[in-house]
Amino acid sequence: MAVLQMQKVSICALKRDRKEILEKLQSLGVMEIFQLPDEEEGFEKISTQQERSTFEKNAALADSALDILQEYVPEKTSMLASLEGKKLVEKEKYLAAADKKEDVMAAASEIVSLQKQIAEHRANIQKLENQAEALTPWLGLGIPMNFKGTKSCAVLIGAVSGVLTMDELYGLVLGEEEISGVDISILSSDRDTTYIAVVCMKEEEEKVENALRQGGFAKPSLMMGKTPAEEKKELEKQIRVLFQEIRNCQDKIAEHEKDRMDLRLISDYFRTRAEKYEILGQIPQSRKTFLVTGYVPKKAVPALEKALNEKFLLSIEAEDIKEEEEAPVLLSNNSFSESVEGVLASYGLPKKGEIDPTTIMSFFYVFLFGLMLSDAAYGLIIFLGCFFAVKKFPRMESSLKKSIKMFMYCGISTLIWGILFGGYFGDAIDVIARTFFHVDVPEGGMVKALWFVPLNDPMRMLIYSMLFGVIHLFTGLGIKGYMLLKDRKYLDFFCDVVLWFVFLIGLILLLLPSEIFASIAQLEPGTFPAAVSQAGKILSIVGVVGLILMSGRSSKNIGLRLALGAYDVYNVTGWLSDVLSYSRLLALGLATGVIASVVNQMGSMAGDSVFGVIVFIVVFVIGHIFNMSINVLGAYVHTNRLQFVEFFGKFYEGGGKPFSPFKSNTKYVDVKEETYL
Repeated sequence: MAVLQMQKVSICALKRDRKEILEKLQSLGVMEIFQLPDEEEGFEKISTQQERSTFEKNAALADSALDILQEYVPEKTSMLASLEGKKLVEKEKYLAAADKKEDVMAAASEIVSLQKQIAEHRANIQKLENQAEALTPWLGLGIPMNFKGTKSCAVLIGAVSGVLTMDELYGLVLGEEEISGVDISILSSDRDTTYIAVVCMKEEEEKVENALRQGGFAKPSLMMGKTPAEEKKELEKQIRVLFQEIRNCQDKIAEHEKDRMDLRLISDYFRTRAEKYEILGQIPQSRKTFLVTGYVPKKAVPALEKALNEKFLLSIEAEDIKEEEEAPVLLSNNSFSESVEGVLASYGLPKKGEIDPTTIMSFFYVFLFGLMLSDAAYGLIIFLGCFFAVKKFPRMESSLKKSIKMFMYCGISTLIWGILFGGYFGDAIDVIARTFFHVDVPEGGMVKALWFVPLNDPMRMLIYSMLFGVIHLFTGLGIKGYMLLKDRKYLDFFCDVVLWFVFLIGLILLLLPSEIFASIAQLEPGTFPAAVSQAGKILSIVGVVGLILMSGRSSKNIGLRLALGAYDVYNVTGWLSDVLSYSRLLALGLATGVIASVVNQMGSMAGDSVFGVIVFIVVFVIGHIFNMSINVLGAYVHTNRLQFVEFFGKFYEGGGKPFSPFKSNTKYVDVKEETYL
C-alpha cells in the first residue's frame, strides 16, 4: 500500500559517452526522462528526426516482412498463444542479430518486393480474366474481331439492345430501305443484349449500320486480330503463366522462414534505436558534455549511480521532489494487492497527497466479487483455470498476469462463499440425486450450507449485504480521516469525518430497534434495549447539530454558513443511496443460484434414462458455461462500480500521472537485462 517515493536525478557526462550512457539508461529502465523547460546556457538540442525516421522505417519494413511470412508461412501457435508473452532472449543473441542487420534488412526488402510482385500479378490476372469473360459472348465468331470484310463485302460485328429473333433483326435492317444481299448471324444473347455478325455489300454498309443503330447497335471494345476463341486461349495461357509466377514468389517467400526470428530481433532493435534517438533530441548538449534529467524511484537511485559510476566519468545529483511539483506515480504492493492495480489505474492513479488505496481495495474487491458469484463449483473452475494460466505462462504480459491473478483470488473467494451458501452448480447435487438415483433429498440439501442458503432466506442476505456495504463505506470515510490527520488538518478531520461518523452511527442505532428493521431482519420487536434507541437519538442530534454549525465554516456569513451546513446534512440521502447500492450483492448472488437451478431443472426434464442422461449432460454443460460467463461479467462490472462510485467517492480523486521510464519497449522479444525495480 505505497506509492514509491520519486527523486529528480540529473546526470552530466562527457558527450563522447552519450550513446553508451543512454543505452545503459534504456536497459536499466528506471528513469523517466523529461525535457528541461529552458535550455541551459552553453547547451543546445540537436535534431535527430532524420535518424529516428530511418530507424522507424526499418522497423516498419521488418514488421511488414513478418506479416507477409505469417500470411504465406503461418507459424503454428496454440489457442493460448496470447498468454505466452514475449520470448526472452539473451543479450548476446540480440546483439548478434544487430551485427548482421544489413543482411536481415535485405531479406525483409526481398520479402516485401516479392509480395508487391504477387499483388501486381494478381491485378494482372484479374484484368486478363475480365478480358476473357468479355470474350464469352463472341466465342461463336469464326473470324477476328477486327475483320472489316472483303473487297466487295463488309462485315459488321456488334451488339443490339434486347433479345431479338432473326426475323426481328432482318426487319430492323431491311425496314423501308431497299437493301439486298444481307446475311445476319446471331452469335449469342443474354437477357438484355443480342450479339450479331452482319455481312452486306460494301456499298450498302452505311445503310445497314444506320438501320442497326436504330436498334441500339454498338461495336465491341475488343478489336483483336485473332478469333475470340483463339484470343481467349491466349489469355488463359497468360493467366497460367502469372499463377506460376505467383507460386514462384510464394516459394521464395517461404525460403525466408528461417529469417523470422532475426526479423523480430532486428525490428525490436530499430524500434529501441528510434526511442533512444528521440531522447537524444530532447537532451541539452554542449561541445563536450550533455545533461539528462528525469524522475527515478528513490530506492533505485543507488543502483543507478553504481551502474553508471563504475564505467563512466560523470556527475549524478539526486534531490527530493519539490512540494509544488507533481511527480509520476509508481505503485508498490504485495503479490495479492498488486493484482487489482489495473482496476485502480482504470479509475486513476493517486495524485500528490493521496494514499494508495490498492491494498484495502483488494480485500474488499475479492470479498465482494466472491459474494456476488457465490457458487463453489464456479469458484473452483475459475481458480484452477487462472492458476494453470499463471503457472503455465510465466512470461505473459505484466498487466494481463495481474488481471488473471485477480480473477484467481476472486475464484478462491467465490469457492469459500459457495461453501458457506451451499451452492455447487446451484442445486445440481440435489437434482442429480433425486432424478437419477431416486434419493429423497433431506431438507437443506444433500450438502448442507455452512451458513445459510440465500435463495431460502433472501431478507437475511439483504441485511448482510447492507452491513457489508456500511463497513465498506465507513472504511472509505476512515481513510479520508487518516489523510486529513496525515496532513495535520485536525479541524477538517473533526468536522468532515468525526461528525459524520457520529451522525450516521446515530441513525443506524435509531433504525435497529424500529419495526421496519425488525420485519426485514425477521426479529421480534424489543430485541434491542431502549438504550440503543436513546443512544441513537443523542448521537444523531449531536451529529446533525455539529454538521449544520461546522460544514459551512469557511463562510463568515452566519446565514450562509447554516445554509451550507443544512445542505451538507441533506447529503445523508446520498449515503442512503450508497448503502442501497449494496443490494446488488443480493441480486447477483440470487441470479447465479436461480439460473443455475433453472438449468438443472431443464436438464432433468427428460427423466432417468440413457436419453435423459445425455440431455442432462448437454443442458448442464451449455447452461452452466453460459451462467458462469454472464455472472462473472456481472460480478466484475458491479464490483468495479462499488469501488469507483461508493468507495472511492468517500475519499479518493485520482488523476496521478503514471511512471513511464525510458526503456526498451520491444514488440516481439524481451532482452535479458539487469532489473532494478
